[in-house]
Amino acid sequence: MTSNRPAHAALILVDVQPDFMPGGALACHEGDAIVPGTDALLRARRFRHVVATQDWHPPGHVSFASRHPGRAAFERIDLYGQPQTLWPDHCVQGTAGAELHPGIDWSALDAVIRKGSDPAVDSYSGFRENHGPDGSRPSTGLAGWLRERGVDEVVVCGLARDVCVLWTAQDARELGFRASVLWDLSRPVTPTSDAATRAALLEQGIGIV
Repeated sequence: MTSNRPAHAALILVDVQPDFMPGGALACHEGDAIVPGTDALLRARRFRHVVATQDWHPPGHVSFASRHPGRAAFERIDLYGQPQTLWPDHCVQGTAGAELHPGIDWSALDAVIRKGSDPAVDSYSGFRENHGPDGSRPSTGLAGWLRERGVDEVVVCGLARDVCVLWTAQDARELGFRASVLWDLSRPVTPTSDAATRAALLEQGIGIV
């Protein structure tokens, strides 16, 4: 099957999971609105390389507010010298909320990158985990997977626009890939972040499509 985009481009779908939809444990603003368009994009087979990331936390993950007595969801703490937002328990391994959204035909997928499975380290980006106890950001292996296939350009969409989509696009750029974000196929945790997200993307030369 042919692709309308060249072989050097890949589509990265970030965390399109029920827990990030309305009614889910960590609902993004209008998160379910991206499902029909995402399904249509995958069915169109416009990209030769398609990767999904999947938040995949063990119970009691360090990013869960429930792990920190006296703290509430969306508070920030210092973790390993870096700011860490505390989240509601979400995308727990093996739960329905952690699955790739069932309203999408995922048959075009070439790979799934599960992230956040280390109980002591959060993981927003599809490329690298957040800072760990030793100060490093371990690779997920995605960059190597893409380079082995000759990919030098990535197009990113999914949830949440202001967290995992943003970090994935930023890491792609920092790792030497050309990057753009499909704005209409992403949604933020809260729309008040949109101006800051746009500014951060443009500052790094990341396209907004």
